[in-house]
Parts: sequence; C-alpha cells; structure tokens
Amino acid sequence: MTLAAFLGVVAFFWPFAVAPGKFGSHYAPPLIFGVLLVLVLCVVLSEIAEGGIDSKALAMLGVLSAVNAALRPLGAGTAGVETVFFVLVLAGRVYGPGFGFTLGCTSLFASALITGGVGPWMPYQMFGCAFVGMLAGFLPRATGRREVLMLAVYGSLSGYLFGFLLNLSFWPFSLDPNSSLAYLPGLPFTEQWHRYLAFDLATSLGWDTGRAVTNFLCVLLAGPAVLTTFRRAARKARFHAPARFEEPRRT
Repeated sequence: MTLAAFLGVVAFFWPFAVAPGKFGSHYAPPLIFGVLLVLVLCVVLSEIAEGGIDSKALAMLGVLSAVNAALRPLGAGTAGVETVFFVLVLAGRVYGPGFGFTLGCTSLFASALITGGVGPWMPYQMFGCAFVGMLAGFLPRATGRREVLMLAVYGSLSGYLFGFLLNLSFWPFSLDPNSSLAYLPGLPFTEQWHRYLAFDLATSLGWDTGRAVTNFLCVLLAGPAVLTTFRRAARKARFHAPARFEEPRRT
C-alpha cells in the first residue's frame, strides 16, 4: 500500500521534479497504467495473504465495481456532478483502505470500458479514485451521525482533491509557456506551486465544487442506509471470521 501511494504521488507531482521533455505526455500514461495494474494485483494479493480480503470480499469488490461503473454515466461530469465517489468513500470506510484502493481502480477501469472513456487520462483517474477510497479507510473511528457527517465532509474534500490531482496530469502541456499560469521547467518550487494553484483555481474550481457538493449530499442522504447495508453484508459474509476446527459430535 505504501509503495502504491508513493508511485501515485510520483505520477501526479513529477512536474515539480523533472522537465516535461524527460517525462512526456506520450509515453507516461501507458507506463503508469501498466505499473498501476501490477500495483493493484500486489495490493489484492497482500490483502488476501493478510486475511483482509477473501473470496467473498472479492465477490463484493466485483459487485461494487459494476455498481460504480453503472452509476458513473448518470452524472457524466456535467457541472462537476459525479455519482461515483460516494460509494468509494463508504466502501473504503467499511471494508478498509486496501479494498478502497482496489475498488477505485477497478471502478474507473470498468466504467471507462463501458462508456468509451479510455485514453491517456484513464490511469490518472484510476489513481485519483484509488486515493479517495484508500484514504476513507484511514479515517478515525466514529459512530452514528458523527460518522455520517465525518464521511460527508471527507467526501466533499475528496471532490476537490480529485480535481486537484487530475489537473496535475495535463497542466505542463496545456498552456502557452508565456502564460502566467503555465508550467515552466527550472522555476523554484514555491513559484511553480503558486502557478499551479492559480491554474487550478482558475480552471476547475467550479467543477470541483459541483463534485464536492454532490459527494456531500450523497453521503449525507444515502450514507446511513448504505453503511448499514455494507456492514450487514460484511457480517453475513463473515469477511474476517477466524477459521475454527471442531471435533465431530458423537451421537
């Protein structure tokens, strides 16, 4: 999980370390996609080895990936409205960070195949959603209304986080170098950072706000019922039930 998070950070924040000519937009997405698939497989295998995911949890992963793939076209990103994130937040909360990371990747991959959204942006979207699901699994303990409110606030913040990360994937290639918002290799980190913040605010604040509001309302309204359903499914499937061996009863 640590390796996956580290490589995800590198995939997004490389403009602050290397020039575009050394890490161009043509070959970077396929490379990132290939590494991401290996990472997802490693995360799943490590979770299986540690008992965090078993065959029933894998079945739940497949079901939720299909649900998210079906939900995503309902929002279609119009005015920033996205219907895919609240399931990631709630599933990551109930089933843990490893499950949330994997669900973020598989959901975006499945929805991209269904909607024809395959392109150089796809691995970055997969990583962004993986972070949203993973971080939900690390949130502190809470119960009742406090938990739902905490998840709603996190869902809202994750809407901004996703947009912030995705903008990093194309910012170095999208503007005239003469623009005050453009990426310029060799600038000090602070000046480069200020340029990117200005670019992010100017180009996607409205879209990110729409996503944040959608996440907040979906988690706040549907969160209690969905959390109860996920936890009931986990109890009935006994995802983390220890194996017990008993002697046969004599009659």
